[in-house]
Amino acid sequence: MSVRNFEPKFMKLGVLTAALQELTPRDVRDPDPDRAIEDWLSFGREVGADVLQLSAALHPSESDVPAEAMLDPVANTLDLRAPFTAERQRRVEIAMKETRVGISDIAYFDNLLHHDRGVREKKLDFMRRVLDAAQLLGLPAVCGFVGRDQTKSMAQNLEAFEAIFVPLLKDAKARGVRYRVEQCPMPGWTTSDNFHNNIGYAPGAWIALHRICERHGVGDQFRVHYDPSHAVLMGQDTRSIFQFLKDAGYAFLVDGFHVKGQVIDSKGVSEWGYGGQTMNRGDWIGGAPSEKPSDQLNAWKKQTVLCEHELPGTARHDPLAYLQNRTVDWLDHQLAAREVLGVDASQVPLIVEHEYGPARTQDKEKLRPILAGSLAFTRKIDEAAAAMFALQHEVLPAQGIPVQGRGREAYRS
Repeated sequence: MSVRNFEPKFMKLGVLTAALQELTPRDVRDPDPDRAIEDWLSFGREVGADVLQLSAALHPSESDVPAEAMLDPVANTLDLRAPFTAERQRRVEIAMKETRVGISDIAYFDNLLHHDRGVREKKLDFMRRVLDAAQLLGLPAVCGFVGRDQTKSMAQNLEAFEAIFVPLLKDAKARGVRYRVEQCPMPGWTTSDNFHNNIGYAPGAWIALHRICERHGVGDQFRVHYDPSHAVLMGQDTRSIFQFLKDAGYAFLVDGFHVKGQVIDSKGVSEWGYGGQTMNRGDWIGGAPSEKPSDQLNAWKKQTVLCEHELPGTARHDPLAYLQNRTVDWLDHQLAAREVLGVDASQVPLIVEHEYGPARTQDKEKLRPILAGSLAFTRKIDEAAAAMFALQHEVLPAQGIPVQGRGREAYRS
């Protein structure tokens, strides 16, 4: 009988910098772009982060989507109006060393299959700048969406992915960087009734897209940055998704994690179902899509009538909701990553994404204790999961001691 030491492995905890878009006032950061990164690295240390997921976005003066039309306005903490240079790299690395906070990856969330060629090329060019910055900083990956061409069916969008996105992945491969796709369906991206506007929204889609990538030699570049909030939005649960991927031979696809929750409103589901509000939203005026960005924001009622984002730790513990897939079971989320996917936890970033509206203050002093509390909660949940995994899968089996109970099971609620 052998004895195995208790050696739990913890994930590196981080935060997406879009949590505080204007940490550095724009009149300061616009003439001095990398000041925003320095300030966020310091703030990250204050709230207890190991790493940052660096938010990049088209500058407000260049974006095709007004902030008033966005449910969760993005942040260009990484300002790429001018290319990221070796000089900028050195400045950021000095700040990382001083604060002892790292950067896990760069996130740019946009529609890279946009039907308008001019708009699409602008976004793709920006993403290539993101890839350049990731390469200079020695980061393993970038994170983003695939998107959808609204003029085409989902099947036709697979062809668009092959023609448009595969070349981007070849550019990523040339830079030694992976592309992690987040699975949000982005229902409010359009005033039409389409719910799935990011074609990389579920395991079946990830596998179909990866097979295309494999045919073109870029399978190693296509990975998934899993966010459980979007699974809950679509009636899924983490353990079942991970089990499906494992059974299909694609557990390797999940390469990073967001910890952002979703709390389902049962009354909203009773009124509209999981497809969300389909009529009388306020995004159409006079029988046509409104041209006002503030009206276009109402397209998000396809999502917001039935749920609300959760910042980890801000929603009450609700075991029944976990079993009904109405909110995220955080402990099982972290356990399943280890038990089902078999990830090396020490190498996987765990990124808190703050999109809980009522707590989405842009006041640094008010946000600091909120983020600090959420990160502390997330860290303790991961530590608990790591301890349970080490005990149940390493220490006890080595001594022939059975594990008690059944635990949560895939495909069962």
